[in-house]
Amino acid sequence: MLAVHFDQPGGPENLYLKEVGKPSPGEGEVLLKVAASALNRADLLQRQGQYAPPPGTSSILGLEASGHVAELGPGCQGPWKVGDSAMALLPGGGQAQYVTIPEEVLMPIPEGLTLLQAAAIPEAWLTAFQLLHLLGDVQAGESVLIHAGSSSVGTAAIQLARRAGAIPLVTAGSQHKLQVAENLGAAAGFNYKEEDFSEATLKFTKGAGVNLILDCIGGSYWEKNVNCLALDGRWVLYGLMGGADVSGPLLSKLLFKRGSLITSLLRSRDKKYKQMLVKAFTEQILPDFSKKGPQRLLPVLDSVYPVTEVQAAHQHMEANRNVGKIVLQLPQ
Repeated sequence: MLAVHFDQPGGPENLYLKEVGKPSPGEGEVLLKVAASALNRADLLQRQGQYAPPPGTSSILGLEASGHVAELGPGCQGPWKVGDSAMALLPGGGQAQYVTIPEEVLMPIPEGLTLLQAAAIPEAWLTAFQLLHLLGDVQAGESVLIHAGSSSVGTAAIQLARRAGAIPLVTAGSQHKLQVAENLGAAAGFNYKEEDFSEATLKFTKGAGVNLILDCIGGSYWEKNVNCLALDGRWVLYGLMGGADVSGPLLSKLLFKRGSLITSLLRSRDKKYKQMLVKAFTEQILPDFSKKGPQRLLPVLDSVYPVTEVQAAHQHMEANRNVGKIVLQLPQ
């Protein structure tokens, strides 16, 4: 089978398609013939040599995929049969023509969605669901500040926050990105290149601050985050795009606010946790992708690249040009 490969860590130019062995499903696993796989920041970091895949998992890039069940491994007891369309959260391996997956983390594709749209759901939407509900304990009426509001996780979090009755606010780096976020339901958006998002957030909340922050930036935002965090607020950190270093009285400022700093990664979670997360998401959220009207949830696709153009897809994400998901289409 063909898979995205690189021999040495480095830039997008190191990526190419390589013929590799097709995996066989083990006990309780399903073999998925991949139609599409979406790009994530983790793919860029892994290509750069900064984010190794979890031990025992595929070294091929790709944390999510959609396609059709090609084979059932021994011991499969779920509802899946050969030919079923499905999508899945993966620890790696999605950017290849075939990938093996534990049957419990396979999800049905909501009615009305294409395979390309479905590929944009698993990693981003499960991350946003986890951050808001399992970690952030979002409540109706609360305000939520979502950094990188036009990213795939950001666009999912806006819709899920609205669904929970919360008030989503976002940061982004252009007027176009802010407009997309507001079209999805953001109550307000702040251009971090042109204004102090912390002061703008405090102004919007009439000085109270936000109850919850979803933060993929990290170090460079710590002071502004704490500044606009409400008393007893929760700050959920899930990325370090702005660096890992903190200089200054973070702990005293956080303590003064009685704030909680919660950190999370999804890729390194164990199988049991992912099964629980997928089950909850499938039961609670997935039906809303097939609803009619304003309550319908929508994955936001920025662009679709044939997998032969994977270098260009990586360059597009590295330049921060995307609004929503960049999807790679695999040959069928």
